[in-house]
Amino acid sequence: MNEQIPNDEISLKELLEKTKDWYVYLLTQWKVLVLAGLVGATLGLTYSFIKKPVYTATLSFALEDEKGGGSFGLGSLASSFGIDIGGGGGSIFNGSNLTELFKSRTMVEQTLMNPVTVNGKVISLAEMYIQNKDWRVKWNDSPKYKNIQFLPETKRKYFTRVHDSILGVIYSDLSKNSLTVAQKDKKIAIISMDVASTDELFSIYFCEALAKQVGKFYIATKSKKARMNMEILERQTDSIRAALNSAISGAAVATDNTFMLNPALNVKRTPLALRQIDVQANTAILSELVKQTELAKVTVRKETPLIQVIDRPILPLPKERLGKAKGIIFGGFLAGFLGFFYLIIRRLLNQLS
Repeated sequence: MNEQIPNDEISLKELLEKTKDWYVYLLTQWKVLVLAGLVGATLGLTYSFIKKPVYTATLSFALEDEKGGGSFGLGSLASSFGIDIGGGGGSIFNGSNLTELFKSRTMVEQTLMNPVTVNGKVISLAEMYIQNKDWRVKWNDSPKYKNIQFLPETKRKYFTRVHDSILGVIYSDLSKNSLTVAQKDKKIAIISMDVASTDELFSIYFCEALAKQVGKFYIATKSKKARMNMEILERQTDSIRAALNSAISGAAVATDNTFMLNPALNVKRTPLALRQIDVQANTAILSELVKQTELAKVTVRKETPLIQVIDRPILPLPKERLGKAKGIIFGGFLAGFLGFFYLIIRRLLNQLS
């Protein structure tokens, strides 16, 4: 006699019966689903009233960075001094590197120390952020944080460990939830920055201050090498000019000492000849250094990139908030889905028990 092999496959009829069974079960539980939907809609409506609107400040700017032509052929004299007036900051802040610079902790922290006027009082952006978050109320009972202040323009070397921990929390929140920097098109050097927060004034103040802070750092870095070379040339020029003035004075003294001197006494004329040589040499050196200094100034101007702001944030800022209708629909749908899921899990557990 052949043994019957159990068949684990489910037939179409059984599938339809199970589907109908689940449908009837869920239909009998309609009160639970409706109640869950009503509770969710009520919570969604309440959240739409409680949730503060988010204000977004947008600033876009273009970069113009001259390439090539930044080096000038120097004479052998400048080369012997070890002076190179060519080349600037290179490409260390091109493309994505520049956008990441905006989100760096150093730039954000320095921006947070910028002064702003709020309700007639000058405070730092960090202090404005703390007030918006109502942290001062929470810190009143904590001796560790109660007397912590972030005064405008405070240097980082004066920060304590507590200051650093607070700034770290602020930076983490801003970089992850508030600050967005992107280059719209890789072929076009236009960068757009968005700052979103629940305080309209903080959004616009921080957006403009961060753009200014990064702009200063970017320009200083890109032209740093050329500026250092120019400063070296200027110091060398001042030094040679002082030596030339001294040599001219010395030549005048030597001329006075040999006035009406016996032409046969040539040894007495040696100091005058030496001074004249110094004057001629220093004059030649000074002429070359002045020329190279002017070339270095041109190099600095060429190596200094132009940052042109295209669009600035203008009050009132665009705001985004959860509308009442959206709150009701979203809350009702989410609660209804959770109720549906709960009923299924409950029945499955009852069948297994």
